[in-house]
Amino acid sequence: MGGHSFGYAASMTERPASLEALHRHLADLRDGVHGGAGTRRDKERLFERTVTLLDPVASRVLAEVDDDLLLGSGRVEATGVVRRRDGGVQALWTLTWPDQQRAGLPPVELRAHFEASFHHPHLRGTTVGDWPLNVFDEADAEGQLPVLRVIAAADVHNLVYRSDWSLIPAARSEH
Repeated sequence: MGGHSFGYAASMTERPASLEALHRHLADLRDGVHGGAGTRRDKERLFERTVTLLDPVASRVLAEVDDDLLLGSGRVEATGVVRRRDGGVQALWTLTWPDQQRAGLPPVELRAHFEASFHHPHLRGTTVGDWPLNVFDEADAEGQLPVLRVIAAADVHNLVYRSDWSLIPAARSEH
């Protein structure tokens, strides 16, 4: 596959956050741990800390979408960590707005989830699939900012696809 580096040299000492997350993900799978934790209970404790660290970043991402695309008409909510009936745990950050609700569409959602059958937690959106969630400190949480922005933007796009462009207040005011 050629010698293209696409702006990233393997000899660099610092990886992009997205690649660092994948490296940690693969090491966890290889080593049978998550952030050094081996038991489900210890992994859930880490997940609770992860949600606390991720909360300001996820809330900021949805507030950005609300301010820019929804012209402040939306509402951002967070659940904190919630145990699911199937034994898993999750935390949701959601963005709802009147047009989305009138259209009967789900909210834009950032979901941190640790399914009962999973080795470790993941991130996802309403319409966007899973991404490894390896957040153990504030820098890791901040490193997820681009990932969360992409998940939120993709969810907005996919909800527009299910409805139409008029779902987004900013699009109506741009002509």
